[in-house]
Amino acid sequence: MELKELKELLKAFDKSQSQILELETGEFRIYLDKNRTTPEVVSPSTPPIAPTPTAQTTPQPLPSTSTQGGNSSSDTSPKEEGEIISSPMVGTFYQAPSPDSPPYVRVGDRVKKGQTLCIIEAMKIMNELEAEFDCEILEVLVEDGQPVEFDTPLFRVKRV
Repeated sequence: MELKELKELLKAFDKSQSQILELETGEFRIYLDKNRTTPEVVSPSTPPIAPTPTAQTTPQPLPSTSTQGGNSSSDTSPKEEGEIISSPMVGTFYQAPSPDSPPYVRVGDRVKKGQTLCIIEAMKIMNELEAEFDCEILEVLVEDGQPVEFDTPLFRVKRV
């Protein structure tokens, strides 16, 4: 199935009254459920990915207490500064365009709106994630080559 066809299918499903869509071809299987937060696409040769073709940043306020295991010191820990830029899709996070290249951004870098932050590989397509606003990178929250889900926090940033 071509990307254009997949986009049309997703638009039609979104506008329909149907709650579940399941489609299987020789290349892949797609199962969509409007009651789930993350669409699921499974291909025999690739890990599960979402059919979102474009990357966007979603700034979110950081929770006041850490929910990640091993990092919470106490309930009285101070609130961390910054906003979270999360993954707009399921895929693989890459900090650089190739293994031999330096990362797009590092902690402490000041980033301009439109500057590439990372790549999320989905459906063998390299999607560049660009900054939606000028900011400073406070923390990179995932490792290079790590699989990410929709809404996985990628960067903690401070607007500048």
